[in-house]
Amino acid sequence: MIHKWRTFTLSLVHLFSKSQDLKKIMVSTGWLAVERVFRMVVSFFVGIAIARYLGPEQYGQLNYAQSFVALFSALAALGLDGIVVRNIVNHPSRKDEFMGSAFVLKLFGSLFTIALTVGLIIFLRPDDPHTQWMVTLVAMGMILQSFDTIDYWFQSQVYAKVKVYAYGISFFLLSMVKVVMIVLHAPLIAFAYAGMAESVIVAIGLLVGYRLHGNSMRKWRVTFACSIEMLKDSWPLIFSSLAIMIYMRIDQIMIGEMAGDHELGIYSVAVRLGEMWYFVPIAIVSSTFPSIVQAKQINDELFYERLQHLYDVMAFIGYVAAIVTTCFAPFIVTLFGQEYSAAASLLICYIWIGLFVNLGVARSSFLNTMNYTKWHFVTSFLGCVMNVLLNLLLIPRYGAMGATIASLFSYWFQTHGSCFFFRPLHKTGAMQTKAILVPFRLRKIMAQLQIRSKGEYL
Repeated sequence: MIHKWRTFTLSLVHLFSKSQDLKKIMVSTGWLAVERVFRMVVSFFVGIAIARYLGPEQYGQLNYAQSFVALFSALAALGLDGIVVRNIVNHPSRKDEFMGSAFVLKLFGSLFTIALTVGLIIFLRPDDPHTQWMVTLVAMGMILQSFDTIDYWFQSQVYAKVKVYAYGISFFLLSMVKVVMIVLHAPLIAFAYAGMAESVIVAIGLLVGYRLHGNSMRKWRVTFACSIEMLKDSWPLIFSSLAIMIYMRIDQIMIGEMAGDHELGIYSVAVRLGEMWYFVPIAIVSSTFPSIVQAKQINDELFYERLQHLYDVMAFIGYVAAIVTTCFAPFIVTLFGQEYSAAASLLICYIWIGLFVNLGVARSSFLNTMNYTKWHFVTSFLGCVMNVLLNLLLIPRYGAMGATIASLFSYWFQTHGSCFFFRPLHKTGAMQTKAILVPFRLRKIMAQLQIRSKGEYL
């Protein structure tokens, strides 16, 4: 079996080397992977230091604030990511119009989201000024995320180097600052300030990189017609992204409210370790999305062929990550200290969510290309409802493990199970089923890759 997985991987690499388009995708994905691997390694060790320094109680408080803000972060993004990239690929002459309109929309979306987030935490915890201030500091970073609009252009060009520099340097600097904070015995609130500072450095890095490539924000144009055009496409994505963030983070909020900050601190370790590698599917999809859009313009056969390959690769990565983590979970958790030992069993279960996260990220390429944004919303909403209901049922009985089980079932349903309830999604649901069965299809896939690698992939 190990030999088959190795041969499958080598066949994919050989196929990439035979195509100019896939070489470009591989280089872009490689840059994103380098940055994210670097981020993963650094955040792993710095995260251990922070978790040990703060202890489960304060670590739970910090993650409560971050998760609370994350619940509403989708409102600030306005679901524009895939829409803007798609539009630039299809209509490159209107680049500045798309970029300018998206920037203004995201800016106003950020301001609205900050006001909503701060207002809600004051309402929910009127007698907890410490949590109120932490949530406010974390939320303020969303204003600077408007500059992520610049990254849409780099994604459309399948050019990830600038993003790597901007995000990598800012992350490294702030990680070192956090280490110094631990040495100086800084208070909990200081870590919230550090998160906001990272957003500032990222924005500066993107601006510099955009300028060095001969572009300028001064050329951006904001038009009412373009803004409405994008919002018409993105509004279902706004609500679907909101639903996704709710069922990704509501478990931590509910554990904090129903089981306490100590239990949340332990659960947060499992979540952080389980989600640490999610950069891989995001990097692959952001690099392959332009190619998926172009394939649709050529013919449906090529479009679905590339989409199936994407699903297969995503499932393959999901299985590898889950199996490796399952084997080493007890050892990994011991690095955080004896106080977090209960997180090992949580991690063994939580890591398998990644298989469906991978397929869900890949499915977004299909939905955005087909402009099926309403199905993004419908399936995400259903997954969100299932997650909340299961959390209400399982957390009081099983604590953090109940939340883990709830997340596993809701992720599967949102990504895969729900596809069979709606006719337009039947085909992509069947393709995901094939991808889930990729361990039993390796021989056939390898034969296809060997045949295709002899020619040129379009």
